[in-house]
Amino acid sequence: MMSRNSMKNKIDGSSLRRQVTRSARRIVVKVGSNVLASDELGLDAGVMASLVAEVSRLWRDGREVVLVSSGAILAGRVLLGMKDRPRLLPEKQACAAVGQPELLGRYRELFGWHGCAVSQVLLTAEDLRDRRRYLNARNTLRALLGHKVVPIVNENDTVSVEEIKFGDNDILSALVSTLVEADLLLILSDVAGLYSSHPEEKGAELIDWVQKIGPAEHALVQGGAGEHGLGGMGSKLDAAARVMKMGIPMIVASGKSPGVLPSVLQGDPVGTLFHSPSVPRLQGRKHWLAFAAHPKGILTLDPGACRAIADQGKSLLPSGIQAMTGRFDPGDPVVCNDTGGNEIARGLVNFSAEELNRIKGCHTSDIIKILGYKDYDEVIHRNNLVLR
Repeated sequence: MMSRNSMKNKIDGSSLRRQVTRSARRIVVKVGSNVLASDELGLDAGVMASLVAEVSRLWRDGREVVLVSSGAILAGRVLLGMKDRPRLLPEKQACAAVGQPELLGRYRELFGWHGCAVSQVLLTAEDLRDRRRYLNARNTLRALLGHKVVPIVNENDTVSVEEIKFGDNDILSALVSTLVEADLLLILSDVAGLYSSHPEEKGAELIDWVQKIGPAEHALVQGGAGEHGLGGMGSKLDAAARVMKMGIPMIVASGKSPGVLPSVLQGDPVGTLFHSPSVPRLQGRKHWLAFAAHPKGILTLDPGACRAIADQGKSLLPSGIQAMTGRFDPGDPVVCNDTGGNEIARGLVNFSAEELNRIKGCHTSDIIKILGYKDYDEVIHRNNLVLR
């Protein structure tokens, strides 16, 4: 029999889900290759048609949707006559180059039946690490949404290499959600959500609501990414951890189920909701700083500085810095670690690496004596600092 506390949590979770989904106006929908794959080699025309019909309905209902879609490599394999998934990077890039126009062409035709225009947005991790390119991508996506165009986003596999890849489109969808400041991220997978054990095990139960991502949640992840995809439930937990820290709810549900989008968005108990209601939403620059920015250096802070930043909402002063590595200029992003090497924050520095190496550990009153000038007291101002 369910305990009173369990019933309360279930009721609260159901109420929260309805509140989150029904109020969401800007939604990022990610669909994976395993959802789009047919039983035979290639794209499943029926699944794509159903997905497009449901997204188009959301637009007619006044919601904005950004579609993050895998499937370019899958489509390219058919056109190139490759039965097995390519393993080498040049082969993957060749499949993507051939398959991306085919994928977009399918979407353009299907959305056209519903009177919706589409656009192609191809991104690499480097596009979002650079602040200027990040802002350009954000402004483009907002302009497309303003013109009621459906942005179809994918990683630019044709030019991506390992050091600049997102890894999979689950992570890309999380970054796009922060980029457009979405109200909800909906990941459509070939599984119905996160289970209490392997989905095929007897007694496995679908988890309705996850409030935090920790060792217990990662221990539930079983298996790999499936035949056609790069991600798995592990990458979905990583994506959830990112958006939850941004205050953005995320739901994982089965993309093979007809009517999944309207069911989710009317608050039905479909899939797994990942959301921490107590986490405030981050805005603007702090979105980029938290997860998209590529740090140029690492600052090691003493215990007093860690407490001042994490518990008291203070800025970082030079006296709290014990050590530093990297090459950076004023305005560059850096990581702030404790003495044990644990990341506690990220921020934009006011000093170059050369300047900071000279003033680290010193009081602010000594900055002008050491450098001969002083533009700032703080190494990182609280407004340019994001806790991890």
